[in-house]
Amino acid sequence: MEVFGLRHMYGMVTEAIHDYMGLSPMAFMVIVGVVILTYKIVCGMFVAADDYKAVRDMNEIYEADMRREPVQLGDVTEEELKAYDGSNPQKPLLMAIKGQIYDVSRGRMFYGPGGPYAMFAGHDATRALALMSFDTQDLTGNTEGLSESELDVLEDWELKFNEKYPKVGALVPKAAIVDDNHLETKKAV
Repeated sequence: MEVFGLRHMYGMVTEAIHDYMGLSPMAFMVIVGVVILTYKIVCGMFVAADDYKAVRDMNEIYEADMRREPVQLGDVTEEELKAYDGSNPQKPLLMAIKGQIYDVSRGRMFYGPGGPYAMFAGHDATRALALMSFDTQDLTGNTEGLSESELDVLEDWELKFNEKYPKVGALVPKAAIVDDNHLETKKAV
């Protein structure tokens, strides 16, 4: 008797689909499938509910960066600079050009994790900027072999950084001269 009820119900539904829409049950199911697939694709283009927390957290970090006064670090080694690559949102975001360290925290969208220039944060990006390169081998302060036009590009970058971001220190070699006879390795900040 239950089977009869299901068959009867199926017959009524297929008849209603045909009478009201003029479609066969198969065509109706294909249309329903396409609508569901389209809905899933369109919903995937927007931020999911779980991602709102991540967006809110990023906004809080961004607002903190805007309120934070630049911390003057003084002399820092390249190794110490790596700690300011954006992996810790409590620390400022720093990068160097031609030995000068800039606080680029206000540009976290660009230089922070996931940003288009994130690879420059925590590094001396002199050569990479001059070459307009995203090759990690170019993350160095070495300007040897750069052409005149590449040095001009580097100067343009330096001018932009001087206008937009505060200088907070300078890069120094790993070993700093203490006196004429001894070398001391700089301690981590």
